[in-house]
Amino acid sequence: MKYNRYILPFLLLPLMACKQQSYPADAYGNFEAVEVMVSAESSGRIITFLPKEGEQLSKDKVSVTIDTTQLYLNKLALESGFSSLSSRIHTLDAQLHASRVQLDNLEREKKRIKKLVEGGAATSKQQDDINGQISLLEAQMAATASQKDAIYAERKTLEVQISQVVDQMTRCAVKNPMDGTLLTKYREQGEMAVPGQALFKMAHLDELILRAYLSGDQLSSVKLGEEVSVRYDIAGALGETTGVVSWISPSAEFTPKIIQTREERVNLVYAIKVVVSNDGSLKIGMPGEVVFL
Repeated sequence: MKYNRYILPFLLLPLMACKQQSYPADAYGNFEAVEVMVSAESSGRIITFLPKEGEQLSKDKVSVTIDTTQLYLNKLALESGFSSLSSRIHTLDAQLHASRVQLDNLEREKKRIKKLVEGGAATSKQQDDINGQISLLEAQMAATASQKDAIYAERKTLEVQISQVVDQMTRCAVKNPMDGTLLTKYREQGEMAVPGQALFKMAHLDELILRAYLSGDQLSSVKLGEEVSVRYDIAGALGETTGVVSWISPSAEFTPKIIQTREERVNLVYAIKVVVSNDGSLKIGMPGEVVFL
């Protein structure tokens, strides 16, 4: 018996439909990625922002450079103050050295006068005078040492301030926190940036996460680390790959409007995450299906 060539496709449709329905999905959801928002940590005009949306970014590579002119000038002023304090310390060191030499001379003179007093060749007033000179010089040396300590403390403060400015200058070069794809740019070259303001969003697209939803009756069918089949639409056909269940929600939530569970009467569902390797076919937001193996 011969079938008309126009009738044959219609006869095959029910068979194809039965074949597709023989492997219904156990859960439905959408693909998502772990997105990272990269923000500015300093204020200033954006000098360079070369990467384009969709471009691959390497970890620790600089993507955005913010103007550091004012920070550099502030650093020069602090370094100048630091050098001035260092000069003052050298001056005080020289004064202390001269005072020590003078003190040594007075100590020798004190010993000589003491012997003269014992021999009756000098008066006690001369001995009192030399003791007074030694006490005065020691007080002056103590005051000089105190000034030196104060300058050291001030210089330490400047060291911290210089380190802070250097750190701020370093943060003006915004580095990529990971390898990934630049998804969205929120600022462009020439615009102003302020601390905490989002500059761009990136994500690692080599692995995507399918967030799907299960009814309570299906929870016993899935376990952490279990391999599952994942289906997705591609070029008008149905692509298929495998994934691993990485997370199961510990609590139920209301069924999202975009999700249809196997039992339409179920109002509460449990979310799961399935990690899927991506060869470029999967996109963020694309719907997907999970089939338990």
